[in-house]
Amino acid sequence: MTQPFTKWKVLPHGKLSAIADNILTVTGEIPMPLMDLPRRMSVVRLNDGRLVVFSAIALAEDEMAVLEAFGSPAFLIVPNDKHRLDAKIWKERYPLLQVVAPHGARAKVEETVHVDTVAPRFDDPDLQFMAVPGTRGHEAALVVRTRGDTTLILNDLVGNIRGESGFGGWLLRLAGFAGGDAQIPKVVKLMLIDDTSALRAQLLQWAAIESLKRILVSHGSPIEDNPRQTLRDLASKLA
Repeated sequence: MTQPFTKWKVLPHGKLSAIADNILTVTGEIPMPLMDLPRRMSVVRLNDGRLVVFSAIALAEDEMAVLEAFGSPAFLIVPNDKHRLDAKIWKERYPLLQVVAPHGARAKVEETVHVDTVAPRFDDPDLQFMAVPGTRGHEAALVVRTRGDTTLILNDLVGNIRGESGFGGWLLRLAGFAGGDAQIPKVVKLMLIDDTSALRAQLLQWAAIESLKRILVSHGSPIEDNPRQTLRDLASKLA
């Protein structure tokens, strides 16, 4: 695994795009020895204009200008201890950021950057942070409401990489991050999940949100075609 950066380092990435009035997202790549791993950053704007950055990616200056025009970076969510790559450099760029991590990942994340809280107060009823039940407190998620629609932002819990080919694609499919359908990656099941009943109950609770329009995942495409059924299908595989 690539070591966390100590200086602002821009890896290949696309452009920030708005998927809702209060959400921007951008995808990039992490060059690895056997593949380029797709990754995603999501940015949520609170009702007072402050920004919540989930799984940070260092962007080129023109895209950082777009982000700063969208709002003022205030919270940096490190969604698990594997997503620390850009955390330190973001905190150095924006010293007033509150760094947030799920409680189970706090100690490991703090090897890279100080964690201010595991229970952030956004003062915005449209945004909910949580450590996902059944993951030993190691995996974070956000539920974002926008004018009647709801977006679920997940990290490594669900992989939805499509169209990967070659040896790298084979490795991603073997790990469970890529395939024909969204799935809980095999490595996540082995390393993070300790209570399948609790996780299954949470997946079904999210599936019950009638306004759920999309699921954003850190590795793969947004899930927008019946996301509630996707969650039910994932839950059934844990039964």
